Amino acid sequence: MIRKTLIALCLVAGGVAHAAPLPQPAPDRISTPEARFDWFEYEGADPSDEAFRPTPTQYANPILKGTYPDPAVMRVGKDFYYVSSTFAWFPGLPVFHSTDLVHWNQIGNAIDRPGMLDFGRLGLSRAVFAPTLSHHDGVFYILNTCVDCKGNFLITATDPKGPWSDPVWLPAVEGIDPYLFFDDDGSAMIVFNGEPPGPPEYRGHRAIWAIKYDINAKKTVGERKLLLDKGVDPSTKPIWPEGPHILKKDGWYYLIAAEGGTAEGHSQVALRSRSAWGPYVPYPNNPILTQRGLPKDRPLPITSAGHANLVDTPDGKWWATFLAVRPYGDDLYNTGRETFLLPVEWKEGWPIILENGKTIPYVHAKPDLPATTPTPPPTSGAFKVREAFDGKALPLNWVTMRIPQQRWWRLEGGKLVLNARPEAIGGMTQPSFWGRRQQHINASASTEMRFQPTMTGDKAGLVAVQNDDHFFFFGVTRDAAGQDKLVLERRASAQDPVEGVVVASTPVALKGGAPIRLKITARGGAYDFSYALATGSWKTLKADEDGTILSTKKAGGFVGALLGVYAHRASPDPIH
Repeated sequence: MIRKTLIALCLVAGGVAHAAPLPQPAPDRISTPEARFDWFEYEGADPSDEAFRPTPTQYANPILKGTYPDPAVMRVGKDFYYVSSTFAWFPGLPVFHSTDLVHWNQIGNAIDRPGMLDFGRLGLSRAVFAPTLSHHDGVFYILNTCVDCKGNFLITATDPKGPWSDPVWLPAVEGIDPYLFFDDDGSAMIVFNGEPPGPPEYRGHRAIWAIKYDINAKKTVGERKLLLDKGVDPSTKPIWPEGPHILKKDGWYYLIAAEGGTAEGHSQVALRSRSAWGPYVPYPNNPILTQRGLPKDRPLPITSAGHANLVDTPDGKWWATFLAVRPYGDDLYNTGRETFLLPVEWKEGWPIILENGKTIPYVHAKPDLPATTPTPPPTSGAFKVREAFDGKALPLNWVTMRIPQQRWWRLEGGKLVLNARPEAIGGMTQPSFWGRRQQHINASASTEMRFQPTMTGDKAGLVAVQNDDHFFFFGVTRDAAGQDKLVLERRASAQDPVEGVVVASTPVALKGGAPIRLKITARGGAYDFSYALATGSWKTLKADEDGTILSTKKAGGFVGALLGVYAHRASPDPIH
């Protein structure tokens, strides 16, 4: 049973007192129907789970399935901490803990309350990009970029579970992917991806910069300095050097960065210097990690590897977390960019994650570290998890679109209750939606719902969504003739109506609060939609629907698909 506690959107920053709860929606002249969900069950398994079963001394990649991109990991004593991107999903920047680098338990969300950031009407692949973690003198630091919402910022906490402070904005730090590096003498510097020193010579021409940071004054000091222009081999016109980190080992400073963009050309490169401020010399045999150039027809491919973060263990070993994807077709994947783990081998003073030409393994020997006791929900392998809604809050891994400004949900009597509101899931707003990541190529999400529409256009049910222009809605609505129906609606482009296009429907009568069961089943790029009016009597409304519309290749952006519950109240005014 999942009973993790989601910080309830009402914590005072930096303290333990509680502020007033989020306001309830204001009453209006239109009745507000409610959707009640008795439970939500997710189940998934991948071909790799069957083909590559780890032994007790092995772990399985990816270590965090589903859309957990841009992984940042750090060690404090015997404990490892992890944070990843969430873009415009909320709560944002999930924080995980581990002692073995393999099993990760979520302990909080760094962006967990209104007022910290403002996502407005940003697209779901904007807002909070790649975060980074640092620790110094008992304080944890997250540096992050809020793209299209004010720029780079820093938040702090004395406990990684939170609460995290309100953002300190860093106007002198442009671009994306800032990282706070502490040297042995306690001095601090921020490295980041920014514009090149002169006019860009080609698309993707970027640079890595550094600037001093005063941790007491909480501001940057002096002018920035150029560490890397273009990339490790400027003659090849390398694109998008980003995700920079600095680490120190054996008297050398290493600049570790991604290069080549986040698609199939993604890679990781290394440079080093005797000074944190450079000049940096590239490793002669870069990249230190990539999957580009490998045969496209290889079985169960892993592609687009990069954005690595290196961490040492107490016994002096080194490991790297990084992102990669698992396509089910030609660069088609709905699970987003996931987190993988591999050991780092140091050769002649250089860190190597994976030699060029080698494929990322699905199983590998575990680190020799104290085992972490996993707590639900799982993050890797094949699994089933059921949320009974009998806790005090939703699980930490559940998210909604953008940042709620009012409380439109509640947990009551073992049910999740959503107020149906006019905000639509395709309308670039903050709708009544809660969901969780699709973590497997083959997966299903099911629920039991009670919902009675009160006017034409009211709806509630399940949603599979990648962004505002690419989603499926599967649930109950009322048509213009006053007939309640079970419908499947699909939105596959910005040109489709906001609510999507009806691709299948059937009349349904749910009098007296009778429940209906709904299920979405993903099989790679094919999605099935089933329902039951009585226990066990599942019927298929539509099979083999084109689920590739939820893939990054077709929907764009940087996120994977989410599966969740949704309620919508028809607006008295036309949707524009």
